[in-house]
Amino acid sequence: MATTVVCPGSFDPITMGHLDIITRASKMFDNVIVLVSCNTAKTPLFSAEERMEMIKKSTANLKNVTVDSDDGLLADYMRKVDACAIVKGLRAVSDFEYEFQMALTNKKLNSNADTVFLTAGAENMYLSSSIVKSVGKLGGDIKNFVPDVIYDDICTRLKSC
Repeated sequence: MATTVVCPGSFDPITMGHLDIITRASKMFDNVIVLVSCNTAKTPLFSAEERMEMIKKSTANLKNVTVDSDDGLLADYMRKVDACAIVKGLRAVSDFEYEFQMALTNKKLNSNADTVFLTAGAENMYLSSSIVKSVGKLGGDIKNFVPDVIYDDICTRLKSC
């Protein structure tokens, strides 16, 4: 039986940290769906369609990775795609507190929605989409923070890289 997992996030934009987690998950599971989720607490720089396209470009070499978007409950999406788990990356203890709360909520809403946590590699522990946007907007070099194939897309939007 093939295992399908969902790797959800806002991915605004996808970073090398995200890509590391997705790549590692693709080696562990048969199918990985990278899900661009709607986070009402955030105002995205890129539309859901733009984020999906950037993820597709960044994961083109990963044949068992697909990209989707959804603005509903993750627990419901898991049922829809018959996924066995949620894959989340953790950078620090502060991430764990929030992600653990979300994992318990998803499990309560869908008893089949287990969460698998993958720790960030040391080279990406500090990295977030917010940092990429902040550094890029101020003219800093984000070349090592994002996949090469989308670097120009991000710089064009930020207009200061």
